[in-house]
Amino acid sequence: MKTRIAGLALGLALLLTSAAEAGWDPNAWANEETIDILTVGPEEGPYEFPVWLVVIDGQLYLRLGSRAAERFEKNTTNPYIGVKIAGQDFAKVKVQQAPEMEQRVAKAMSDKYTTDIFVRYFPHPMTVRLVVE
Repeated sequence: MKTRIAGLALGLALLLTSAAEAGWDPNAWANEETIDILTVGPEEGPYEFPVWLVVIDGQLYLRLGSRAAERFEKNTTNPYIGVKIAGQDFAKVKVQQAPEMEQRVAKAMSDKYTTDIFVRYFPHPMTVRLVVE
């Protein structure tokens, strides 16, 4: 009986994991202009805001300005955020620091967004990769 229950639990976990990952497709969003991020501040509660995105080698990256980086640092659900992109909602997306990608992300932002010619001169203290586990 224990083996049967353990097998069912494992199967359910794999099914749920596969379902969560099935919709997460950064390559499909390479041409999207923005992604909506949901953080939860300790005092203000949930806060949703748009951020530019780039996709490099099948991974989704963000370059965060000072205000967005501060929101990420104070987020009470760290290391997870909510994400809305291309009509899809993802409630639990993991944020991974990616300082090694800073230059590649900056170059990709410059190539993708014409107004980056101005934005690049503002501080961007955080570069992150978003992943679904």
